[in-house]
Amino acid sequence: MTTVNIALNDAYNLAFEVLRSNGFSQPHADAIARNVTAGERDGCASHGLWRLLGIVETLRKGKVSADAEPVIVDQAPAIVKADAQGAYSLCAYEQALPLLIEKARHCGIAALAINHCVHFSALFADVEPLTDVGLVGYACTPSHAWVAPAGGTQPLFGTNPIAFGWPRGDKHPFIFDMATSAAARGEIQLHQRAGKSIPQGWGIDSDGQPTTDPQAVLDGAMLTFGGHKGSALAAMVELFAGPLIGDMTSAESLAWDNGAGGLPYGGELILALDPQRFLGAEAAEHLTRAETLFGGMQAQGARLPGERRYLARVQSEEQGLEVSRSLYDEICALAEGV
Repeated sequence: MTTVNIALNDAYNLAFEVLRSNGFSQPHADAIARNVTAGERDGCASHGLWRLLGIVETLRKGKVSADAEPVIVDQAPAIVKADAQGAYSLCAYEQALPLLIEKARHCGIAALAINHCVHFSALFADVEPLTDVGLVGYACTPSHAWVAPAGGTQPLFGTNPIAFGWPRGDKHPFIFDMATSAAARGEIQLHQRAGKSIPQGWGIDSDGQPTTDPQAVLDGAMLTFGGHKGSALAAMVELFAGPLIGDMTSAESLAWDNGAGGLPYGGELILALDPQRFLGAEAAEHLTRAETLFGGMQAQGARLPGERRYLARVQSEEQGLEVSRSLYDEICALAEGV
């Protein structure tokens, strides 16, 4: 496969140009371009530059606002609400983040509910800013109904990712970001683009039969990881970032899309916890105990979640990004309005 090498700054500039030329306001174009470039930088191709195709297509289909201004509400002593007004989630998150941090510092725990947002991004990007300032973070969001519950054969849940982050001082934070489905939908779409089969257990066809054909799964249903365990977690995400915050479930999001093929519309819940407020003078002692846990994992040869992302980040910063020629050409065509 022919590839193109792109420096990080050039990748951001290309993404920004694509977004601006398609009508996104400067704040939205900047936030989205930084996000997809960071995903590509960290080796997360399913949430990298490839996402520009769906981001622009969703706008062209009238399913996202290109310039809406978020409305940030101080809802309660430990709750922030951010209404994205039908735009992508990133500007709402960035504008609400300082107040979320302030409330977490004051109360020890705080929540941010982002409503009426279109969501495409990896959740590690929403958790890492919290760990950067010494907070523990959690985030979750539904998507479109693409995933069958355990024991079922019809889509009901979204891929419903969950992310968790733990700060580690001068070390890279402990962060995991995982779909409650057996794989991210973007991974299946990338396999389909490349003409590759997918592993058994990722999904079923429209007749409810197991298949390794990515298109058959896209037309049928994805599966949760771990059977009923992943299914229960997926249901939790539906409730946390749906009815709890007054927003859509994955089935409601898909119904709202009405066949347009846009990206998921709904809400996101983010929690921030401050170890210093929980532990006071004993914080350093207990955070050190956490390091013993991580050390015990690594002593057995286990890889900490996120390690590969940080290695990919260093490599990308030094060597640039390797993007397939076909994807690069598609992205460039978007900048020309094609």
